[in-house]
Amino acid sequence: MRFVTFAGQGGRPTPGVVVGSDVADLSHPGCHALVSGEPPSLLAMVEQGLSAWARRFGEARFDTAALRPLADVRLLAPLRPGKIVGAAFNFSDALAERSMPSPPEPVTFVRSGSTVIGPGEAICIPPDVGDVGYEAELAVVIGRRALRVDRANAMDHVAAYTLHNDVSGSALVKADGGNFVRGKNLPASAPLGPWLITPDEVPEPYGVGIRLDIDGRLLQDGSTATMLHGIAALIEFVSHRMPLDPGDVIATGTPAGVAASHTPAAWLRPGQTVTVALQGLGQLANPVVAGRPFLESR
Repeated sequence: MRFVTFAGQGGRPTPGVVVGSDVADLSHPGCHALVSGEPPSLLAMVEQGLSAWARRFGEARFDTAALRPLADVRLLAPLRPGKIVGAAFNFSDALAERSMPSPPEPVTFVRSGSTVIGPGEAICIPPDVGDVGYEAELAVVIGRRALRVDRANAMDHVAAYTLHNDVSGSALVKADGGNFVRGKNLPASAPLGPWLITPDEVPEPYGVGIRLDIDGRLLQDGSTATMLHGIAALIEFVSHRMPLDPGDVIATGTPAGVAASHTPAAWLRPGQTVTVALQGLGQLANPVVAGRPFLESR
């Protein structure tokens, strides 16, 4: 099942589920019996068990008055995670493109949840940070608190999958000697969505095609089949170094075709539109605009 957060009455973030070409508005009175009153947020549903909610809604017949055409609603970021833990250098084709050896264990970084934006929201490029690139990724949403989890049990902690564009201040990472903190935490730099997809709809997460284009120009065309450290391995590795809380996101890495690999380099520029597409999971498009200065004045 696909869960969304959309702009409801007065622009209020409102949870819904995708039903064919419609969205069932869970705040509608016709859905109150299903949710026992006012609906919880999508983050709360994740905490309560998204698969259990999916089973409940999968058996339901929604009041037609609660259905709104998906094309007519403004989708927001499905949730605001506390953090996104990203995996760097995690696709073999991307490493080969850069003539880099495979890391023996995952290389990770942490991105603040405050950088997340939703479908159609603008990626902001500060004028003072240099080159900024894109990275199309499959993202995993954690459903249960994970701390020192074994790989064999790691997938039990997955609530959903979604799409992610890991927009990166590449020049800042280079200037900081490979440290990711500043480069991965630019404001409005983490598109996420358009929905959360329960694991039953993604039975083979290592066979998902990943594509990214800018204004129709195809720049990434890969697959999760070239992922080095799989989802269970990433959850195990990260959870032995920090707790993962419900709603946290693990971004699993990106295939070949990043901005620096093209001639000329395909750095993001204001006025463009970037579209991430994951096979069978949907697409996530965002315009690019000029943002405010990010670095401290000197």
